[in-house]
Amino acid sequence: MSRASHSLSPNRMERALRSGVILYVLLLVAIPLLALVTFGFADGFEPFWQQLNTPIARDALWLTIWTAFIVGVINTVLGTATAWVLVRYSIPGRSLLSALVDLPLAVPTLVAGVMLAILYGPTSLIGDRFSAWGIEIIFARPGIILGLLFVTLPFVVRAVEPVLTEIDPAEEEAAIVLGAGPWRTFRTVFFPAILPAALSAGIRSLGRALGEFGSIVVVAGNIPFETLTAPVYVFGEIESGAPKTAASVSIALLVFALTIHAGAYYLETRTGSRHATN
Repeated sequence: MSRASHSLSPNRMERALRSGVILYVLLLVAIPLLALVTFGFADGFEPFWQQLNTPIARDALWLTIWTAFIVGVINTVLGTATAWVLVRYSIPGRSLLSALVDLPLAVPTLVAGVMLAILYGPTSLIGDRFSAWGIEIIFARPGIILGLLFVTLPFVVRAVEPVLTEIDPAEEEAAIVLGAGPWRTFRTVFFPAILPAALSAGIRSLGRALGEFGSIVVVAGNIPFETLTAPVYVFGEIESGAPKTAASVSIALLVFALTIHAGAYYLETRTGSRHATN
């Protein structure tokens, strides 16, 4: 092989690799998204809006949005606290606790719903106790929030952990030497560093919660105007032979999710936390 042909080989390989990756992403993500939008707007905007603006569709979307928002807030606070404990304290069983945080990534979400239904269902010990107090968990809105919290648990924890690990201990020592107490040390040394990562990961967990189906279809009860979320509503419309309505609600969820992830990306790039969360 000549020197010239050898020097050209890597360039051809690189071009082939780039083309293959672009084609893979187009086939897997971009083309299905384009097909959904094209199908949803095939009859024009007015039919799309009418299908999206039915009372049951509006209620399902609103339920999905506000439960996802609550989950995002809870994840931001308790996920940060969990990361703090895992990094800062040497507790018994820390490795097991860390492994449990990652478990929702490995367990099928449908299985997660079954686990929650067994634990908090009306016939379980815990569910029966809450029912005696007039509080329903499974087949009610608290069950939806529990299911969403389970599947989004790792987001904030795994985003904040590396940021806490990278903080220079000398900064904490300097704050203590200058007379800062535990709360002021946290507020001045740790909080500014972990806030961008916690917020961006909390936003991403909100986006993930918008599209959750597997656990919700088990724990929600799927009662229209009560516990019917948008992803489950989309599934029901597909089963009942109404793909246009399903496409309209899916597009609305897609717009919400893309907006949320764009906000998280903007926050990460502006604050420099993207490197820490990857």
